[in-house]
Amino acid sequence: MLLAQARTETVLTLRNGEQILLTVLIPVALLLAMGLMDVIPVPEPRVGSATARILALAVISSAFTGQAIALGFDRRYGVLKRLAATALPRWLLVAGRVAAALSVVAVQVTIIAVVALLMGWRLPSAIGVLWAVVLIVLGTLSFGALGVLLGGALRAEIVLALANIVWFGLLLVGGLSLGVDSLPTWLATIVDALPSAALAQALHDAVVDGAAPGVGHVTVLVVWGVVAGGLAMKTTKLG
Repeated sequence: MLLAQARTETVLTLRNGEQILLTVLIPVALLLAMGLMDVIPVPEPRVGSATARILALAVISSAFTGQAIALGFDRRYGVLKRLAATALPRWLLVAGRVAAALSVVAVQVTIIAVVALLMGWRLPSAIGVLWAVVLIVLGTLSFGALGVLLGGALRAEIVLALANIVWFGLLLVGGLSLGVDSLPTWLATIVDALPSAALAQALHDAVVDGAAPGVGHVTVLVVWGVVAGGLAMKTTKLG
């Protein structure tokens, strides 16, 4: 049942044109721009650094923005109430969404990795690849919890607007397009505590340096995920 539920959620996501734009086309376009054009300051090796940031953006796009909007509109149209009234266990509904999010992220990561390799990115060591997988799963769970927190508590129209605003905010000054080191000191201190910057910097350690990420960055991701998950359990509504 879990496999069937996850497959259904994944297919629904991948058939949505807006989701494809948000989760695949925009990240790939930004990867090309950041990796090939000297417009945004990106550390050397340029393609590798851009790949780390775009992988983080892909996770945020799918796990946070996509999940929040989908959940908000599922609540609006009564999809969750109808599913809750069936024999489908609630844990299976949640597990199916998590598995679908991980599946979509896996598709994103594969596409981005292929494009990056064609641009000249070199695969890191086995340790780096292993850490990258761990960080992508951890980032998906943490940003998924934030997406459920937002999409499960507010009206669909507010979720749609707020999720996109947060996505643009994180892209511009959340440690993705501009690295933390290039920001003013006061702003860098704030951004360094955001999960977007933590994920991007941790992925940089893994996919560029082939090394384990800093404990601080992993801790930031875990704390955001645990706090958001706890709040989501108390505030999420079915309708």
